[in-house]
Amino acid sequence: MSLMSTTTIILIVITIIALWSITAYNRLVTLVNQAKEAWADIAVQLKRRYDLIPNLVETVKGYAAHESSAFENVTKARAAAMGASAPADKAQAENQLSGALKTLFAVSEAYPDLKANQNFLQLQKELGDTEDKIQASRRFYNTTVMALNTAEQSFPGNLIASSFGFAPMDLFELSAADAAAAEPVKVQF
Repeated sequence: MSLMSTTTIILIVITIIALWSITAYNRLVTLVNQAKEAWADIAVQLKRRYDLIPNLVETVKGYAAHESSAFENVTKARAAAMGASAPADKAQAENQLSGALKTLFAVSEAYPDLKANQNFLQLQKELGDTEDKIQASRRFYNTTVMALNTAEQSFPGNLIASSFGFAPMDLFELSAADAAAAEPVKVQF
């Protein structure tokens, strides 16, 4: 074999490795960006939910003023959820908020005039729609994070991931202690 053909083979192998590395790196960057976008989608839906809650509380307060502990719990849970940032912390805070909202809706059951109030009914509908969007956003985020984590942990992608400092991302999931909160908030009476 001549020196030129050996050099050509080495250059071809180096080119193939370089192209593969570039492709693998770009795929990881794409997955990271998709996961960030999915997290932003969750944040948008949660913001909408947070914005609806004070209106809902005020509407219920007008009918059930003596139920202050339920209102305080919703307010505290809302503040905690808004302050959480990591997926695990956010999931726990959101589960507590869902539980507080369930209590608020249970309180509203005792007030037939409230259940017939158009403002309350509209807020229920919007909150139900928002809950559906939050669930869809969580599923999309978890799917994207799973693809990213798999790409980072699988051979040979793990070589590129470790070389360029890609780190696994956390799923947005319920803990075993929060299993009761896995049920969606019921907003229909």
